[in-house]
Order: sequence, then structure tokens, then C-alpha cells
Amino acid sequence: MTDATVHPSAIVAPTARLGAGVKVGPFCIVGPNVVLHDGVELVSHVSIDGITEIGAGTRIFPFASIGHQPQDLKYAGEESRLEIGERCVIREAVTINPGTEGGGMLTKIGNDCLIMANAHVAHDCIIGNNVIMANYVGLAGHCVVGNNVIFGGACVVHQFTRVGPHAFVGAQSMVDGDIIPYGMAVGNRAALTGLNLVGLKRRKFDREAIHRLRAAYRMIFSTEGTLRERVEDASELFKDDQLVQDVVAFIAAASDRPILMPRNGQTTE
Repeated sequence: MTDATVHPSAIVAPTARLGAGVKVGPFCIVGPNVVLHDGVELVSHVSIDGITEIGAGTRIFPFASIGHQPQDLKYAGEESRLEIGERCVIREAVTINPGTEGGGMLTKIGNDCLIMANAHVAHDCIIGNNVIMANYVGLAGHCVVGNNVIFGGACVVHQFTRVGPHAFVGAQSMVDGDIIPYGMAVGNRAALTGLNLVGLKRRKFDREAIHRLRAAYRMIFSTEGTLRERVEDASELFKDDQLVQDVVAFIAAASDRPILMPRNGQTTE
């Protein structure tokens, strides 16, 4: 323990690894295979177990349960892992489970993520950087979430679902299909409602690139021809545009879930 501060009421296993400046607050429990990198803070009443690694500067708030056995009946005690990146903020009563043999043995969360109170990240999820999960968001097992995704409060996401980078999911949505990069989805069951234009502008995407993306969106989600044909047409017409190619590649990739479509074939972009 390199100048780590551990409250007298906390229980830290002798084999746990604590980096410089780690703070373990009152009534926390840290298991034997846990690694807390420099500057990690467990505020109080945090329980961390399993083969779990927490990146530098991450803060975890009271009653979070991190790295404990997955809620998967097929889990048989395999030594799967959980990795949480740097500078994340994990708020009260969040639960994050490690991976399973059926999903690659790893749950991974990127850097600079904010996971608000009572949210849940299930086994084998892979989450990118700068993701925001508002209160009561639940990701079922095997979800893949790209960078800069925002989930509104009380969303739930079906297992094996992909959410593309820079997407936005409205509050109280039930997502049972893949959401394209830069897309926006709302509803129960969720439907694609357009592009995340507010997010794109806030992140200072080029105005002309946004215009091209909107044109490609209208083409891909029109009602003429098949989706495959429309995607191929957009890919060719916008072959030098990276944002459009991100969407094309996402739709073309194999997935266990369908692509979310606009409701009744309507496009709002």
C-alpha cells in the first residue's frame, strides 16, 4: 500500500493492490484480487470483489457493489474480470458485474464515464469512454456501448444490444435493437427518432459533415427499396465521409439484435 489511506472500519484484503494516494473510506470492503490504481477513492460502504481493476482517479460512492458474481445462471465460478477505466464517477448503489465464459470473460468500462445512482452494468458489457448513464439505467449482459453515449434516466437495454458512438437514448426507453452511431432513440419499445444533433453540435462536429450525415440518414431510412440497397447507395454516395461510413459499417456488422428503425418508416431529419 503506497501511502494509501484506509479508514479503520474498512476491510482490505492483504493481497489487494492499492496505488499511490488511494483513499478507502469507512466500512468499505476490498477483496483479495482487486487492484485500485493511483488516486482511486472509495467514499464509504463500497464493496469490491472479484478480479477487478479500477483505473486511476476513479471515485466510487456509498453502497456500490463492484465485481461481485454475475447475475447469470450459467456462471460457474470462472475467474472472469472487470476493468473500469480512469477518472470515472460511480455513484450510489451502482452494481457492475464481471464477465462470464459465455461472453469473453470480461466486463470493461472506459475512461471518464459517469454512472449515476442505482444504475446496473451486467456481465460482459463493453462500454467506451465518456459515457453517461443517468439514474436507474440498466444494461443487460453482453451490451456494447460506443464512446460519448448518453442514456437518460430509467432506460433499460436488452442483452446483446449495440449502441453506436455519440448516440442518445431518451429517458424511460426500453431498447431492444441496435442504435446507429450518432442516432437518437426514444420510447417503449424504442424507435429511432433522428440524429443526436444537439450532441454533435456540442462536440463541435463540422457543420457540413452534419449536413452530409443528415442527408445519408434520410436516404438510409427512406421507404424506397430494401435497407441493404439504401445502405449501399449511401456508402457509395458518401464514400469519403467518415461519419456516414461509421453508420454504414455499424449496420453492415453482424449482430444478435435488429437495427432500430424510425417508427412507421418516418424520418425526422
